[in-house]
Amino acid sequence: MENFPLYSAILVAVVAVCYYNSLECGFCFDDMSAIIENKDLRPRTPLMNLFWNDFWGTPMHLEKSHKSYRPLCVLTFRLNYMFSELEPMSYHLVNVILHGVVCIIFMKVCSLFLFSLPSFLSALLFAVHPIHTEAVTGIVGRAEALSSIFFLAALLSFSRCTTYRSKIEWFPLIMTVVLVTIAMLCKEQGITVIGVCCVYEVFISQRVSFKVLFSICFTLASFSELLQILGSFIKGKPNIPSWLKNSVIRCGFLVGTTLFLLFARIKVMGAQLPVFTAFDNPASFAPTPSRQMTYNYLLPINFMLLLFPSDLCCDWTMGTIPVIQSIFDYRNFFTAAFYLFLFKIITFMLQCQDKRNRAIIMSLTLMILPFIPASNLKSEYDIFRAALKVNTRNAKLFNNVGHALEKQNRFEEALEYFQKATSVQPDDIGAHMNVGRTYNNLNQSQSAELAYRKALNLFPPVIPGKKYTARIAPNHLNVYLNLASLVSKDESRLMEADNLLKTAVSMRPDYVQGYINRGDIMLGVVNLDIGNRREARFYFEKALHYDPDHTQSLYNTAVMMQEDGDPKDRQEASRRLRSLTKKSPDDSKAYFTLAMLAMDEQDYSLAEEFFLKAIKLDPAFRSALFNLALMLVNNLNRPLDAAPYLETLLQHYPDHTKGLMLMGDLNVNHLKRLHEAEKNFKAIIEMEPEHVQANHNLCVVYVEQGDLIRAEKCLTRTHQLAPNEGYIINHLNIVRTKLNQAIEVRQKQQKMAQQKANQNQGAAGHQQQQQQQPPQQQQQQNKQQRPKIPQQQATEEQKLPNSSQKQKEKVNDQTQKDEKRKLKQKDNLTKP
Repeated sequence: MENFPLYSAILVAVVAVCYYNSLECGFCFDDMSAIIENKDLRPRTPLMNLFWNDFWGTPMHLEKSHKSYRPLCVLTFRLNYMFSELEPMSYHLVNVILHGVVCIIFMKVCSLFLFSLPSFLSALLFAVHPIHTEAVTGIVGRAEALSSIFFLAALLSFSRCTTYRSKIEWFPLIMTVVLVTIAMLCKEQGITVIGVCCVYEVFISQRVSFKVLFSICFTLASFSELLQILGSFIKGKPNIPSWLKNSVIRCGFLVGTTLFLLFARIKVMGAQLPVFTAFDNPASFAPTPSRQMTYNYLLPINFMLLLFPSDLCCDWTMGTIPVIQSIFDYRNFFTAAFYLFLFKIITFMLQCQDKRNRAIIMSLTLMILPFIPASNLKSEYDIFRAALKVNTRNAKLFNNVGHALEKQNRFEEALEYFQKATSVQPDDIGAHMNVGRTYNNLNQSQSAELAYRKALNLFPPVIPGKKYTARIAPNHLNVYLNLASLVSKDESRLMEADNLLKTAVSMRPDYVQGYINRGDIMLGVVNLDIGNRREARFYFEKALHYDPDHTQSLYNTAVMMQEDGDPKDRQEASRRLRSLTKKSPDDSKAYFTLAMLAMDEQDYSLAEEFFLKAIKLDPAFRSALFNLALMLVNNLNRPLDAAPYLETLLQHYPDHTKGLMLMGDLNVNHLKRLHEAEKNFKAIIEMEPEHVQANHNLCVVYVEQGDLIRAEKCLTRTHQLAPNEGYIINHLNIVRTKLNQAIEVRQKQQKMAQQKANQNQGAAGHQQQQQQQPPQQQQQQNKQQRPKIPQQQATEEQKLPNSSQKQKEKVNDQTQKDEKRKLKQKDNLTKP
């Protein structure tokens, strides 16, 4: 190819200009799971684990595995981690370099069918096409780049082992298979290059077209040659032309390799396809024909994105493309038009053989074949159902059909297939587990427990002197997990559940999930026996011994350390939480617990920083909002700064009693919004009529408003709720004293007004009034007009304490001790 070095340099420069800004990006979306949370990147993880785990670090044999098997891509992530750990720039730099390499190899492939300049322009368009943005900028997109490199390299290698009616060149053919295998180990679609190679062999190397086929079948010369070949087969002495034999051998070698690789891939997967939910792929859960119409509509959608990449999106799951419900949906027109266009292109390119048509054939092949694995052209239900038509003695096939139905929530039908599996293979522990799980989904607990017990009875017996570990599959131990989870729903059987998990971990000491669930069970027993909290922590620590990066165990133990309040544990708790924030920067709970640790250390500025991070990640984080406001009021003496957080808290949680109490305190003492404070305390009383502190604080509001009569009635009612509370008695006496004083002042005012009015009357009328009413009777009347409020040793010198002081005393005693220690445990201690 002419000017190849110059063109390659230009391509590299263009790629660098287009994607240099990606070097400043961090980890996002799937990068979190594939890089930050993936323990396979850590040096302490054995290297061979990469070849038994999926792309996200989950063992492939587990049902929860994503089944994406890309060990060589993960190996490159591990090399990145070795040099720069979790520094994102190095990961992005490698992706940009790989994209440049892909563009150069793509130009080389194009040169097989085009001249130099068109090949360069094609590669240039490939380099800048926006549809590649996600594969380059997203670190997990490295799988596409790596797979593409070896995909195209395999095609180039195959092109060297075949020409028109040529002999077999075995070295490039074997190299093709090696490169195909590497491409598949980078991403699954890599295996589709074998189909591309077969198309290359038939239509490019051997130049087959409709006309060639017609001439072979119907021209006299070719027809007689065909008869000779058929006759040789009948005589038992096949006489096949060498060029045809070589072509068949090449294609057969590739197809046989494909079947072997697929078999190995299925073996590693544990004969299970990946599990997707209705949110990931809504069309797969739609009924016929909606599912088929939607699947076919996705083809023109992807084709249009290739031609007009103006509406690219990072996520096309859930309801992005609504399911087509009717045959009259206008979108079906685009599907029909797409298939008509595709048919016309295919018929045109097969009409004759020239360089242009060969280029069209390969371009369509490179677009269509790699797309097939993601095209939804056959569901796993259909695949395994078809297999059952020819093989009804394989329990695994029945189980897989059951799994497919289970994913569609068709539990009754799934149960039939799982039960059929147990009848075909009665000693299949997994099949009995499937039956139990399905009964559990159908809320038939007794039948589920019976199925689990049958599975337990199939476990091999203990043989003295022989390790049990090698004789049982780890996933079969999940029957103990499932049964323990089932019986633990009955609080009286919690210890029975714990014994089941104890048995599981005794059979395999490395059974991490067993330790985690034992810790969970112990937490469930806390209400019955507080000592089990310490035992729960022991099992979480045991889980961490076998899996030091286990997120839930790290978090739960850190929370328990903080709650126990032992200063010796705070540094370790902080270390664990900070490691979680590195692995999961969006985990608001870890930042919240770090804030609580900082409060324990009385580092309130650091606590505020962590609280704000937690709230930024989760604006409705109840405990973070309340504890931050509480700290601002109590420890930082910034009550006005606390008000916005309390208002946000009460917007999301209007029944948050402690938040209402603290908000009421701020409204009375700092914001001077007595009406709002009255609403705060009344809201609490409406939910909890006997809430003493809320009733008392409402009385204080009445005092502040100057309504002593309502205050006296309010305090009298509160005194009845808590007759032994001295501060309520004291406040009631003060209010009654002030109320008596007010009454006396008012009576004096009334008396003076009356005297003034009497002076304006005639002396005669005044004397007559005095004669009709003796002095003693007048005094008695005045005495009756003065209401008396019973007091309990109140004196005039007593004063009502400042409402702010009394409010803080009660609100803060209630919240700082209770909310800080108990509320967050309820809200944030996750369960495995």
